Amino acid sequence: MFDLAALAEAIRAHGRVARVVIAGVEGSSPREVGASMLVWDQGQSGTIGGGALEYEAAAKARLMLAGRPTPSLPHGGGREAPSVERVALGPSLGQCCGGAVVLWTEVFQAVPEAVAGVVARGVGEMPLAVKRVLAAARGQGVRPAPGLVAGWLVEPVAEAERQVWVWGAGHVGRALVNVLAPLPGIALTWVDVAAERFPEGVPDGVTVVPARDPAVLADHVPPDAEHLVLTFSHALDLELCHRLLNRGFRSCGLIGSATKWGRFRSRLKALGHSGEAVGHIRCPIGDPSLGKHPQAIAIGVVAEMLRAPAAKVGEKRA
Repeated sequence: MFDLAALAEAIRAHGRVARVVIAGVEGSSPREVGASMLVWDQGQSGTIGGGALEYEAAAKARLMLAGRPTPSLPHGGGREAPSVERVALGPSLGQCCGGAVVLWTEVFQAVPEAVAGVVARGVGEMPLAVKRVLAAARGQGVRPAPGLVAGWLVEPVAEAERQVWVWGAGHVGRALVNVLAPLPGIALTWVDVAAERFPEGVPDGVTVVPARDPAVLADHVPPDAEHLVLTFSHALDLELCHRLLNRGFRSCGLIGSATKWGRFRSRLKALGHSGEAVGHIRCPIGDPSLGKHPQAIAIGVVAEMLRAPAAKVGEKRA
């Protein structure tokens, strides 16, 4: 997936930026086709698998950045001619992986334009096969898999497939946001009662929402969002659960003990929710065997979320 927002931010901060993409894989590889990283003079972000492959690829990308800028390709959106290299991981790098990868490295000075959510680029006239891919994206909404098509690199634009709302900016909320924020495909919204509740450094891409009364905000969240409720107040936790049950959700997790959940379950039923509906809320969340340290809780919660990415366990009530 092509993260245009991340590229734009990197260009804004560092000027010309190299982007390295795994465009093809043969046999065993540390990452899949479409994995990418951004490289600039003094740093990088993202990963194509680490180790010797990433080290050498980043070094070559910096050599491209250090060279004289080449003319932008026609209709390239500020993109210079790419370098395409097949790397046999064992013979070339001494890695245990028995496969090979094709690395596509290009330098950007502006963000390329997407066509129907797809970025396609290559040298020369656009091949008919690529035109067909773009036509399917425009006419039928078909998002192609990333990879090489007739010598051109085709990538769908990265889109958030999951909307996750974290309610509470205490120790566990901060740990959760730090674990969730780097994951692809997640749009993360973080809510608490005041701006000073949040840390000074919030991960890129996280939407921070100070709300004097978060429960009112819960009445307007997307009905297919995923929620993690862990505020400083049991009363607020209860009200959020009540409102989210009315609103509908994809999933909802509540921090707390079995005793807390027993009380909440009774109170939510008293507020008019059926036992089946209340049962859609997970409490406790995470993996108790990992311990109660905030980072340990966060690891357990996120692992739980990643194991069931397609589960829609909420309900919409009239």
